[in-house]
Amino acid sequence: MVRKKLIPLKKLIVLRNRWKAQHKKVVFTNGCFDLIHAGHVSLLEKAQRLGNILVIGLNTDSSVRKLKGKNRPITPEKSRAKILSALACVDYVVLFKEETPFNLIRSLHPDILVKGADYEVNHIVGREYAGKVVRIALKKGYSTTTLIQKIKRAS
Repeated sequence: MVRKKLIPLKKLIVLRNRWKAQHKKVVFTNGCFDLIHAGHVSLLEKAQRLGNILVIGLNTDSSVRKLKGKNRPITPEKSRAKILSALACVDYVVLFKEETPFNLIRSLHPDILVKGADYEVNHIVGREYAGKVVRIALKKGYSTTTLIQKIKRAS
């Protein structure tokens, strides 16, 4: 039986308490993941290797619009969640509608909070609620914005 990876925050908190009792390390990262590419997958695989459970905070469509503009997201949240859930390195996906995952991180208290190395540590939202912050180098040449530009040039 396939485990459902997209879960609500309330259920995730119950699981988090269980994992804490089992001494499992929870790794958390977040993003829009609008057009998932090899750079995303590389970061997620590296993040997963840092602990036992990888949880992804996924921006809802309304949240992405606030951050990226009216023409985004390109891929609806249900599709983005399904794609992320299909990745072997991802254990759980939780949606959030705010512009930042602050409330998610505060509720989850991950052992490790992962962001791309393009973020300065003192600008990483929720860092005070994580056991440790890890910045992972981004794969050069991969970004959703670059991918969108290439598609526009090709059409």
